[in-house]
Amino acid sequence: MAAHRLFVGARPPAAVRAALAGAMGGIPGARWQADEQLHVTLRFIGEVDGHQAEDIAIALDRVRHPAFEATLGDAGVFERQGRIDSLWAGLHPRAAFAGLHARIDGALRAAGVAPDRRAFLPHVTLARFARGAAPTAEVALRVAVPAIGAFAIERFTLYESRLGSEGASYEAIAHYRLGGTG
Repeated sequence: MAAHRLFVGARPPAAVRAALAGAMGGIPGARWQADEQLHVTLRFIGEVDGHQAEDIAIALDRVRHPAFEATLGDAGVFERQGRIDSLWAGLHPRAAFAGLHARIDGALRAAGVAPDRRAFLPHVTLARFARGAAPTAEVALRVAVPAIGAFAIERFTLYESRLGSEGASYEAIAHYRLGGTG
């Protein structure tokens, strides 16, 4: 049975993604994310078999969380082994994203997925850096995250991720509407 590499995410509206794309550039060695890659990862799942993928899709349908308004925050970086690995734009309100993350994590645990042990920080990855091409934090943080108004987070999506030579490609498996308070 084939393995499926899954994650749960939410995509900002097209206007927000276009504004983020407009901020990309000016950092040597950056691999900027394409529009179809711009999302906030609400929960990485990893590789599962087809039966568990079906269980996950069903469990996520039980998630109840109100839709909410979000805004872009400042730029930030993640480091791996002492070098900058990626550049991102933060998202607010963190509490609303954390609440949705917790509900999704609970549903996934009910479907047999181990709990998420990593700290959750809502963000949209803007660029990734190869080992020899990583800039300093000072250079990476020169990216000006656009100051745009609030936008609605009204749904989340179960995605399958496929890794290739050009980076990851994502296929939406199922969409889930927010709005329940459960």
